[in-house]
Amino acid sequence: MGLGGLVSVTIPTKNAEKYISLCLESIRDQTYPYVEVIVVDDNSKDRTVDIAREFGARVIRVRAGRSEARNIGAKNSHGEFILSIDADMQLGFDAIEKCVSEALRGAEAVIIPEVADGQGFWAKCKCFERNLFIGEELVEVPRFFRRSVYWKLGGFDPMLEAGEDWDIAQRAREQGVTIKRVDSYVKHVEKNFNILRTIRREYHYTRSFYHYVSKHPQLVKRQAMVYWKVLAQKRKELMRNLVYTLGLFTIKFFEAAAHIIGFLKGIILYKLQTLHAGSIPTELLVQTREPNTKLELPGQRKFT
Repeated sequence: MGLGGLVSVTIPTKNAEKYISLCLESIRDQTYPYVEVIVVDDNSKDRTVDIAREFGARVIRVRAGRSEARNIGAKNSHGEFILSIDADMQLGFDAIEKCVSEALRGAEAVIIPEVADGQGFWAKCKCFERNLFIGEELVEVPRFFRRSVYWKLGGFDPMLEAGEDWDIAQRAREQGVTIKRVDSYVKHVEKNFNILRTIRREYHYTRSFYHYVSKHPQLVKRQAMVYWKVLAQKRKELMRNLVYTLGLFTIKFFEAAAHIIGFLKGIILYKLQTLHAGSIPTELLVQTREPNTKLELPGQRKFT
């Protein structure tokens, strides 16, 4: 597989036909040649699966949440390294090559800085917010892992639909995983941004957030402090972009309402699940090692 080894890129999808082509193009155009792509699709009703197959990605269709889908993709991959991204993300042309280079120098997990881009006023407001936090340790997360490290950490927590990347990053820090950062980027595309759709999405994600809070109560407090600290530190930038700042706080107001409702519902659901499961300890809710078996599907081939 060459000097660096195969990189398996896993992408959970659901009705992502508007974004998936650009995502897969960015992977196809990487300077690093040894890549396979596994798309784990949650029964999309659009052309997501067809587009993925046109690009040569291996597709697994299964009803699964975002975190579980990432783990399913990892289980059925063959690479020495695992890179997990979303369908609305695009990799810088040299991102994978730089991650592998860091891994060869001893990195066990690698952060690819996330930037944002979007069309329309509300999308630009959201991008403005994301770009304020580039370089913040408690906000940025590793997406690239050595396979052995990914499974030593237990993969992504399947109970989390929000904060799953912060969760695995915190577990990596707690276990002393060597984390490095590259100077490439992954672009998060805020395309055709819609406030109502965003509120519904935030409500859906926040329902699982109580589980994240219960696992990392001190981290949540520190992350909240970092958020407001960054806003205070960058107040001049906020004032220079006052229109986007006002738009941003309008979005945050509606998101906060969705978060409160989703969080309260999440508490109820979490308590019911805990009672039903007989109070299973949190650490047992994620896998502790890589499975020995893989799901064999016909017609699979490596991304080309």
